Amino acid sequence: MAQVRMRTAKGANASEIEKKIKRGNALRQSSPWHSSRVLLVLLLVTTCVCGASMWLYLSSADGDVTETLVRQAELVSPQPRVYAVPCSEDYEQHKRFPGCTPLKCGRAVTDGVVTRDEAQQLRRLAERGLALAGSEGGASILDLHSGALSMGKQFVNIYRYFGDQIDEVFTQEDFQLYRDVRRRIQETIAQTFDLDMDLMFLTKPTFFSRINSTEAKTQHDEYWHPHIDKVTYGSFDYTSLLYLTDYGTDFTGGRFIFMDQDGNRTVEPRTGRLSFFSSGSENLHRVERVTWGTRYAITVSFTCDHAHSITDPSLLPAA
Repeated sequence: MAQVRMRTAKGANASEIEKKIKRGNALRQSSPWHSSRVLLVLLLVTTCVCGASMWLYLSSADGDVTETLVRQAELVSPQPRVYAVPCSEDYEQHKRFPGCTPLKCGRAVTDGVVTRDEAQQLRRLAERGLALAGSEGGASILDLHSGALSMGKQFVNIYRYFGDQIDEVFTQEDFQLYRDVRRRIQETIAQTFDLDMDLMFLTKPTFFSRINSTEAKTQHDEYWHPHIDKVTYGSFDYTSLLYLTDYGTDFTGGRFIFMDQDGNRTVEPRTGRLSFFSSGSENLHRVERVTWGTRYAITVSFTCDHAHSITDPSLLPAA
């Protein structure tokens, strides 16, 4: 501030101010307290910087979250915990299907649909499949329906690329469990939102994901951007995530965040936990960047439009 004043002062006043500044600096330099005061200031600055860094480290994951809907240590069972939200107008821009198109919207969480053992079996399935390749960045996917598998900076069809080797990676029991879990998820969503289950259809993309803290190499690795499923994928009407690992133990970061107008709300992943929601802009969301460890999950998506339906994957019997 003194330097600013010095530049704007005129004539004799400027000269006098400059002399006072020089005199004051000389007195401070000659004072026996100068070195101690400098050291004290440096110590204080260092302490503040270290303290601020530690605070940022501890609070970075929580900085954008105003409410945790369900914590990892909680057990939500047998009934889902439901959070109603007003439906957006997104569904008006698409053909409506009575008995399925959302009339009431919201988000829900339950730990009572898939057991921990079943989730761990599905995780092992994902680990075996993704061990065949994987992205160079931090996000890899395995889609058992289309066969899409991350490989480097692109995707390959796992069934065509690996051929008969697939029988050594997956079993009929793996695929049967996958189908059973999908059916239970569909039943739970239908019951929660008062839908006719027979009018809901599995849709794409439905896939396993593996996320870690590796730097993104392509846009496919940038999983953290906010988005709306119904806008990104017009066929989506209901989205679900089944977590296969534990927040805070297997990984940090990586929480699913609902971005509401009055604040952000999160669900902390837990092995076997199912989180599901209507897919419109009432549920704008993103995923935190994983900062440590590896996060496994399955995204299972449903549509009301049979034209966009896909079938369950199947492993052809060995010849």
